[in-house]
Amino acid sequence: MNLSGSQNKRVEFCARAFLFVVLVLVYRLVDLQVIDQSELQAKNLSQVQVDRKLQSPRGTIYDRHGKPLAMSVVTKSLYADPKMINKSPQDMAEILAPYVEMSKDDIVKALQEDTAFVWINRMMEPAQSKAVQAIIDEQKLVGINFVEESKRYYPNGNLAAQVLGFVGTDDKGLDGLEMVLDDELKGGTQQELVATDNKGYAIFGSVLSKFLPDKGKSVTLTIDTSVQFIAERALDKAMEYTGAKHASVIIMDPKTGEILAMANRPTYDPNHYNQGSEEDFKNIAVTNLYEPGSTFKPLIASAALASGKWKLDQVYNDKGAFVANGHVMQNWNGEGYGYGPVKLLDILKFSINTGMAEIGTTTGAEILSKYVRAYGFGSTTGIELPGEGEGILYDPKDMSKLDVATMSIGQGVAVTPLQMVRAFGALSNGGTMMKPHIIKSYSDVKGEVTSTTEPQVVGQPIPAETAKTIVDILEKEVSEGGGTKAMVEGYHFGGKTGTAEKLDTQNGGYLDGQYIASFIGFGPVEDPKFVVLVAIDDPQKGSIYGAQIAAPVFKDIMVQLVRYYQLSPYVKDEVAVSTVPVKTLPPVNPSSSGSITLPDFTGFTFGEVRDWLHQAGLKFKPDGTGRALSQDEMPGTTVKQGTAITVHFNH
Repeated sequence: MNLSGSQNKRVEFCARAFLFVVLVLVYRLVDLQVIDQSELQAKNLSQVQVDRKLQSPRGTIYDRHGKPLAMSVVTKSLYADPKMINKSPQDMAEILAPYVEMSKDDIVKALQEDTAFVWINRMMEPAQSKAVQAIIDEQKLVGINFVEESKRYYPNGNLAAQVLGFVGTDDKGLDGLEMVLDDELKGGTQQELVATDNKGYAIFGSVLSKFLPDKGKSVTLTIDTSVQFIAERALDKAMEYTGAKHASVIIMDPKTGEILAMANRPTYDPNHYNQGSEEDFKNIAVTNLYEPGSTFKPLIASAALASGKWKLDQVYNDKGAFVANGHVMQNWNGEGYGYGPVKLLDILKFSINTGMAEIGTTTGAEILSKYVRAYGFGSTTGIELPGEGEGILYDPKDMSKLDVATMSIGQGVAVTPLQMVRAFGALSNGGTMMKPHIIKSYSDVKGEVTSTTEPQVVGQPIPAETAKTIVDILEKEVSEGGGTKAMVEGYHFGGKTGTAEKLDTQNGGYLDGQYIASFIGFGPVEDPKFVVLVAIDDPQKGSIYGAQIAAPVFKDIMVQLVRYYQLSPYVKDEVAVSTVPVKTLPPVNPSSSGSITLPDFTGFTFGEVRDWLHQAGLKFKPDGTGRALSQDEMPGTTVKQGTAITVHFNH
């Protein structure tokens, strides 16, 4: 077919136009894919909502036997897309407010934001999330949905609360081990990239990609949940009995430095940390400074013996007063009361202030300070817990005779409860001092142990023979001296009572009428398994003396620990029984209202206790048989008829 000239021109024009279009398209394609690639990627990402960052689970904190103390559980969190909701913000607020923590006004404000994602309620309780889901289904709500998040959960409630600490909403450890180990425990971040349309509106519920990193490492503590429970239960009873402001218990293995329990009162539930106070959060067993009082005396005595400045059989004639720099120091039991000729055993056993002042001033400021620092006072223990105190010591160059005398009876110096446990650990461990630690091991995300904390010797403040001498004396303190209320029949324990005026940390000096009663003990002395400190701060009811209110707490704990660890008695039953004085239970004498005041059942037989309780109209909950070792309801407690009374026996 022959084309005319005009037709040829039209074909040529179309071909050129087509070629031009093709070239333009090719150029544009190259421009988009090569030249403007970065700019386009940025624009593309700007149309994707990337602020949904969720934490993967934190690592678990276990006790020494693998029981979880802190773990992460999956919970539902409610969020909204303000650009997709099918009701007004006001209507949505009316519907949701009864089921969520956010107020109506805050919900309205959130739903009016120019964004495609807002939180309504993070980490809801299961009942809450179920109720909201039912409302969403019933009302056919659009723009409201859930995502799963990891929430920290403490299965034992307030057990070891100050040790564990707690975690905030954004998975940040805010106190205790949760804070110290935040980098190890914290999981990675989960991101959800949500597609949007060409106007920037989210395509609700669509997810382009998910990145779920591994959960955090796990940590195993030296804490034994059962021992911790024993300590906390004993503290609760002591708080009720004494009306104290605060109280602490530390239990440590003196051979390894492992902390088996660390408890404080008051306390809180880390599952609901927002209901606690700053006072509740304090781990006072580690942070608080106090004057140790008479519990410091064995350490001073050990320094005097180890340095050769005092002899075990050296005699001091106590006339009831010791004068230093014009100041008269007296014994705890009254003005002018002297014990006469006494040796070191009696000075410690009866806590004679004047004798300790003589021992301390004879030894001298330089030597005493050297030994006190060798015991670790004036420096932190290095335990893996926040806020540890260093304590306060004299500078030996500035010490007067009075300063030396007061330090010798545990005044004028400030220590932490944990420092005292470390020092008495050395006494009971043949003079070898171990570093206290609370972390046993770390494990990776697969559960395989990656590192273990080995026991660490941090000093030998006194020779082994000196340590044995002091231990023998402190055993007499418990069996014959001021610490008899700490005695556990069938076992040898050593320890020392203490009662000290409370420091005024704000203004200096002492707080009028406020005391810290304490007892620190260890044992069994033949093969020590435990060092235990009991400190009761500002008791309001009954006695203020450590011998009366702290020593019984030690006994309460030890009676249970020897059973828990199945420790065989070192004293035969027939010997132990023969030491119990002949006594009878008081007659049952109900009050006019019918209530009963409980006696001390210690030392009485199973039958005697049973008959007395039966006559009093009380229920009997025996633990064992034989002779009574302790009771859960303290002597002097008033109970109603029908109350169940738990008594522990030695078989």
